[in-house]
Order: sequence, then structure tokens, then C-alpha cells
Amino acid sequence: MLLTQKIKSFERQIVFMRWGISAGFGKIKYVGHDFIEYEVIDIESLEYCKTVIINPNTVLEIELGSPNVNRVIAAVSCNLPSPEDKA
Repeated sequence: MLLTQKIKSFERQIVFMRWGISAGFGKIKYVGHDFIEYEVIDIESLEYCKTVIINPNTVLEIELGSPNVNRVIAAVSCNLPSPEDKA
């Protein structure tokens, strides 16, 4: 199985990713044949601060289910508007 195929199974999930000389928490927005679109989360504001296009060959690590990732998911989820706010 190719790396891009494996990463594709985690599309639209929040993960910790290390690529090249950078790293950060974020959401894998899209996985293409030759690039990954990754939305980086600013840990202080817990908002998406930038979108990065990554060459899959530079991906060194993806962390899916660690306590740190779970804390970021919980914190981002708390910042989402409730259904009552939309009405």
C-alpha cells in the first residue's frame, strides 16, 4: 500500500503531522496523488491558521490517537457553534 493511499483513509481527521522541518496539529483536508492539503491549527487560538500543501514524500510522521491529539480534538470541538446558535 502506498503512503498516499494510507493517508487518504485519514482524510478529514485531526492529526499531528511532521513533514520536512515543520510539524503541527491540523486536519487532513485532501489527499491527492502528488500532494496533501493540510489545515494547521494554531494551538493558542484553536483556530485553523493556514493551509499547507505538502509533498507526500516529505511526511515523516502522522500521529492519530494520542492523548495530545485527543485534547486538541476536544478543544476544537468546544469552539464549534452549537445547533441552537444556528437557529
